[in-house]
Amino acid sequence: MMNFIKNFKNDESGAVTVDWVVLTAAVVGLAVAAYSSIESSASNLTSKTALKMDAHRASTVD
Repeated sequence: MMNFIKNFKNDESGAVTVDWVVLTAAVVGLAVAAYSSIESSASNLTSKTALKMDAHRASTVD
């Protein structure tokens, strides 16, 4: 029984799995944050472009 406990304590094969889970969660979190930032900036740019195009169209129609 003591030999089993010593072997269990020294076995680190499952620790790599925990590291990968934490690393993957961090990468996914970073990707979500980047997507959110890019999406809001792109929406803002689209709105500004539409306003400029509408203003240009209104000035050239007259």
